Amino acid sequence: MQNSEAMALSATLLAVAGDLTQRINEGVVARGFADVRPAHGFTFARLAPDGATVTDVAAHLGVTKQAASQLVDEIVRKGYAERRPHPQDARARLIVLTERGWACTRAAEEAAADVVGAWAGVLGEGEVRALGERLARIVPHGPIRPAW
Repeated sequence: MQNSEAMALSATLLAVAGDLTQRINEGVVARGFADVRPAHGFTFARLAPDGATVTDVAAHLGVTKQAASQLVDEIVRKGYAERRPHPQDARARLIVLTERGWACTRAAEEAAADVVGAWAGVLGEGEVRALGERLARIVPHGPIRPAW
């Protein structure tokens, strides 16, 4: 693959990822969660299913502990998560999704299904499945970090 082809593929993948993030966020907002932004969704993904510490959230998002703490403060204030005593570490607090946080997460899943469904309308379901399988072979393992 030539450099120009690699750059074109890179730009395409980045554009698709950006569009996907934006459309999921728009779908979440349309489903009644107007006070969230994509960074919240990436945080919710780390909190589900069993909760996480602020340190875990920071590592997941690739931000400082202070930035993660501010984000957690915001989603707690908005009622999407709550702090609980950590079952294994008395010094730490476990951040878990509330019912509102789970409802927002379900809204994001529905919005993602809508976007991928639209892709299937263009490419066909088999091609979308194949795309997912091919991307899974090259995706880096670990947390899904937003591109800030």
